[in-house]
Amino acid sequence: MALMFLNGGAMRGGPLHHLLDGAPLVAETTTAPKYRFYSVGDRCPGLAPVAHGGAAIKGELYDVPMDVMRDRLMPAEPPELELGVIELADGTSSFAMLLRRPCTSHAELYDITESGSWKAYMDMDAHTDREKTS
Repeated sequence: MALMFLNGGAMRGGPLHHLLDGAPLVAETTTAPKYRFYSVGDRCPGLAPVAHGGAAIKGELYDVPMDVMRDRLMPAEPPELELGVIELADGTSSFAMLLRRPCTSHAELYDITESGSWKAYMDMDAHTDREKTS
């Protein structure tokens, strides 16, 4: 089993949550304040570690079997993301999906760090307005 921090569609209530195959929720938590948070073309969120100007990002921590990560979760991730290790608010480490470095996508990145979470961003009027004008 491996601890996996989720901050997008695989969280409870999300369209990808079923991919966890019943993996237990360990905690609702946040990252250490060392990350910027981006919307990747408004399709998925991506964390990016930074030396300065980071924030704590909300998510859920799951104890995921490695075969579930390999066979179900990882194949569903978009090409803009890669598996990495992050620091959580309590100083412990966890797997998480990070923006691929260097960025290999032509998808627009929107800095959504101020929202603090994917759900909050998706609920924002600014997101809705951008969708209507795009």
